[in-house]
Amino acid sequence: MAELNKKIGFIGSGNMGEAFVGALIQSGIFSPSTIYVSDISEERLNMMRGTYGIHTMNNNVRLFSECDIVVLAIKPQQMNQILSQISGQEGYGISDRKLVISIAAGIPIRKIEALLYSPLDDGSRQKLPIIRVMPNTPALVLSGMSGMSANAYVTADEVTMTKTILEAMGKVVEFKEEELDAVTGLSGSGPAYVFYLAESMTQAGINVGLDPNDAAVLTLATLEGAVQLMKARDESPEELRRKVTSPGGTTEAALKVMEENKVRQNIIDAIAAATRRSKELSQ
Repeated sequence: MAELNKKIGFIGSGNMGEAFVGALIQSGIFSPSTIYVSDISEERLNMMRGTYGIHTMNNNVRLFSECDIVVLAIKPQQMNQILSQISGQEGYGISDRKLVISIAAGIPIRKIEALLYSPLDDGSRQKLPIIRVMPNTPALVLSGMSGMSANAYVTADEVTMTKTILEAMGKVVEFKEEELDAVTGLSGSGPAYVFYLAESMTQAGINVGLDPNDAAVLTLATLEGAVQLMKARDESPEELRRKVTSPGGTTEAALKVMEENKVRQNIIDAIAAATRRSKELSQ
């Protein structure tokens, strides 16, 4: 993959920020010499510098000023303070085009615009495009799923560049911003649903007499195998389920219990609840 001739900076170096850095270096999209990270934790900065050979600093304003692409890899509750610090600095302005990418859950683009655009004239605002991204935790192992949405000032080339960055950690799909709450409910929170299923399957194995380690191995291999089968076959999950469900057999007995307990509807309702909560947090 071709290297991007840009400086990219990360405000925040938590698990997701580190996942980005590692993926970008591994993919060759950025070299360590073009990656910058700021954080309040000196211990964390020392680890990032020692592990990845990147530039580190504890000054968000300086990082924002020096980088062509700025990734806001911070907690939602930190957004107001950090962006107010940046836009409130003396001489704040945008002379050269700069792309801002936010991965802070629940923070809509309009809030980021309000914090970064208020001191700027319209010409400067157009030089500061903003993209909101909803990644998920499998990005930590380069198997993530990200939804992204761009504001009015983002160019087609910047959308392509952002997709290239996100694809270093997995898959990405572009959405309208109002759809990102549904993305959050399905894929953003989705890994937790799978972990919950794995917990339940493992415990069930233990309950019917299996060694805990054996139950865990069986569960993980079964989940991995089922996903690979869905990827390999041009068949819907429903069709695959029917093929493995013999009349009067063990699978049918299990699925009958699930249907009686409305497991399918409960999953649908749970994802709807996560989507509603995402909308509430975005207000």
